[in-house]
Amino acid sequence: MDWSATHFDWNRARAFLVTAEEGSLSAAGRALGMAQPTVGRQVAALEKELGVVLFDRVGKQLRLTPSGLELVDHVRQMFEAATRVSMAASGQSRQLDGEVCITAIDSIAALCLPPMIRQARRQYPGISIEILASNELSNLGRREADIAVRNVRPSHPDLVAKKVCNVAARLYGSRDYLDGLGRPLTTEVLNKADFTGFNRGGEMIDALRVFGLTLTAENFPVICENHLVQWQMVRQGVALGLMMEVIGDKDPQMIRVLPDTEAITFPIWLVAHQQLKSSKRIRAIFDLLSDSLAELAAT
Repeated sequence: MDWSATHFDWNRARAFLVTAEEGSLSAAGRALGMAQPTVGRQVAALEKELGVVLFDRVGKQLRLTPSGLELVDHVRQMFEAATRVSMAASGQSRQLDGEVCITAIDSIAALCLPPMIRQARRQYPGISIEILASNELSNLGRREADIAVRNVRPSHPDLVAKKVCNVAARLYGSRDYLDGLGRPLTTEVLNKADFTGFNRGGEMIDALRVFGLTLTAENFPVICENHLVQWQMVRQGVALGLMMEVIGDKDPQMIRVLPDTEAITFPIWLVAHQQLKSSKRIRAIFDLLSDSLAELAAT
């Protein structure tokens, strides 16, 4: 192998790859935790080292040149290989210290995980925890997180998943809002009420049909992609909305709507990359979350 044939710096190559995938230097800087000028200097230095122009500027966006298009796949393969090396090393770790990153949807991250993380910190003080609260599925294969709490079973063969439990969700409203609707709270009355959800489309409308409701987009005057924001809207009497039983039933301000109907149920899966499950610290947190989530669902 000709070791002298490789001239460029990996950090510069990484800056190039992230800029190509994010579409701008500012977005790449946010993704890398760097200042935009620093990313720009690294990309410019790589172009100088390689003797090619990698990007054309189109407005505020950067577009790969033909040379950039040819090189980006090679750099992406380098990144994936480096990630596999890092994961293999992490998988061999037998130490109960270091960092574990957990990703979960915002409502689970904020309303369910805190007591579990408190327990983890007491049991394993050498392990630091990062919480990635997102409703987007993190790419565990690219080390965006070590453990994921998901509502869907992963299909990737490199991921190991454990179904922990099923969780029930119900429709809730504040006492003031429900009093304003009048009694009794029949489906006819509720079909004229305001609801909050992720969108006004068929997905939310279909989900609420389990309660015997026939809603339209007009029933959703307030929508938000963040479930915690939705829940605060419900608690403040803006609209009706969905929440897990284990959270909604413990909130003294909230009342179940149509309590005699069946709840919406969804699974909770714990997911990790198969290489990472041999890491002692990740295995410890994985098992603790598994037990704690199952216990939470049983309450």
